[in-house]
Amino acid sequence: MASADLAQSIARELPFLRRYARALTGSQSAGDNYAAATLEAILTDRSVMAETDDTRVGLFRAFHAIWQSSGQPVAEADQSAREKRAQSHLRDLTPNSREALLLRTIEELRYDQIATVMQIDQPEAEELVQIALTEMGQSLRGKVMVIEDEMIIAMDLKGIVQAMGHDVTGVARTHSQAIELAGQARPDLILADIQLADGSSGIDAVNELLADLGDIPVIFITAFPERLLTGDRPEPAFLISKPYSEEQVRSAVSQAMFFASTEGLAV
Repeated sequence: MASADLAQSIARELPFLRRYARALTGSQSAGDNYAAATLEAILTDRSVMAETDDTRVGLFRAFHAIWQSSGQPVAEADQSAREKRAQSHLRDLTPNSREALLLRTIEELRYDQIATVMQIDQPEAEELVQIALTEMGQSLRGKVMVIEDEMIIAMDLKGIVQAMGHDVTGVARTHSQAIELAGQARPDLILADIQLADGSSGIDAVNELLADLGDIPVIFITAFPERLLTGDRPEPAFLISKPYSEEQVRSAVSQAMFFASTEGLAV
């Protein structure tokens, strides 16, 4: 692939690498540091992309080489106490299982692609995903608020979350309903759409909630994830694309419970 074509292809995939890196680290700054190091490695040696014709797989494979060599999550000075506790807990999980789970559920790679990215065989990739689902599903229970204007989707999300053993504090369809609901029961996690029923912003609602309630993990669910993956402003650590799968929601909820990492978002 010519240099210009490769650069354009990488640019298209970079937002999704950054999403993955943030979910692994629970921090936008730490995730972006890993993504930047990946790009530097590719600029230094393009051969790291040469073993596959799939740009996304090659990019994630280059990332994983750095991720593994760095010893994986490193606590940053600006991490909250909760984030540091989360990183400590994550180190107790089966090695590489969470990475495989994210690649499968959030980034929607096939098992053979995961095997290429992680440089393992396909049966091991499949086993790691199942291990992660079991270990993370048993780890934490909490209260979840759903901010979603489409009631069919809201009820689906509620059912998935309750089946995981979490309590749902309620469903809000608008900004004002979300504020009122949070005042009745403080959630441990928020699942939020971007655009709400009355034209109000889910981002605005989440920002106000975080300002009042403090450090709560948030998962945004949107049909247009690229609008939040620009790098121009703080971004959510957990972002699911519509249409979503139950597996994606379960994975994101399990992982988000470890982190209070969603920063305030500009409109």
